[in-house]
Amino acid sequence: MTSAPRDSSSDRPLLALIMRLAGIAGFGLMGAFIKLASETGIQIAELLFWRQLVAIPILLTWAMLAGGLAQLGTRRPKAHFVRVAYGVVGMVLNFGGVILLPLAEATTLGFTAPMFAVGLSIVLLKESVGIWRWSAVAAGFIGILIIAQPGNGQIPLFGAAVALGGAFMIALIAIQIRDLSRTEKPLVIVFWFSAGSVIVTLPFMLWVHEPLTAYQWWLLLGMGIAGTWGQVLVTMALRFGNVSSVIVMDYSNIIWATLFGWLFFATLPAITTWIGAPLVVLAGLIISWREHYLARRAFVDQRQATGT
Repeated sequence: MTSAPRDSSSDRPLLALIMRLAGIAGFGLMGAFIKLASETGIQIAELLFWRQLVAIPILLTWAMLAGGLAQLGTRRPKAHFVRVAYGVVGMVLNFGGVILLPLAEATTLGFTAPMFAVGLSIVLLKESVGIWRWSAVAAGFIGILIIAQPGNGQIPLFGAAVALGGAFMIALIAIQIRDLSRTEKPLVIVFWFSAGSVIVTLPFMLWVHEPLTAYQWWLLLGMGIAGTWGQVLVTMALRFGNVSSVIVMDYSNIIWATLFGWLFFATLPAITTWIGAPLVVLAGLIISWREHYLARRAFVDQRQATGT
């Protein structure tokens, strides 16, 4: 799943790292709000609805400040529809993983997305995968087994399966967004995903909605703001730094998840998570490094072939 290196004329690597780190902190806080809200009895369909509805006015304001609402237009509604379909399924699974598992374990299993991406690149993109990426996949799989401890009962296997399903959807969505990004700006992709998700989840929300307390409304508002904050900053970080450079910050989410798990739920990761998580993180970093290396090599080969 390699891609050509971006134009480095606007690179501001330190700013990119800070923005990515702050964005990932937003996602970590969103996970805590999701878990807190679910514990009050709010159904997952309503969580999805409010997560995206809160984002829409923020994104509309961003569009107005960036040049007007006209830039939200698209000529690829079918591709956005597919993005919404994938995204809603992915949110159900990722939110479900957070609800069913401790935050740190759910977050760590989410880091398996790069491993699923390797498999999808073979099936969908017909790429050849060498020893480096296969070794990373093997290391990550061992890490998953250590964390999940099948048959041990330390963490719910159904919850682990849901979290892994969410990671698979993240990998699938990444490939689909890569295709959309050829013609669409990040703001357009994010806006139509939020708008489409609201439309899809509205009927379910009307079915499960019950009167909410002030505390529940604050949790939903916090979830929506934290999620949008994370989405915007993570996207904007790519304007100032290479994916291969800033993606390292994504793994800081295990720190945020551990911190928020301790602060809000008085839980700390099990010893098996401390052992398995480094293997999963290492696998993701190796795959990301290999993607960057292959992209750079393809770029150099192309320049040499054209004599530029």
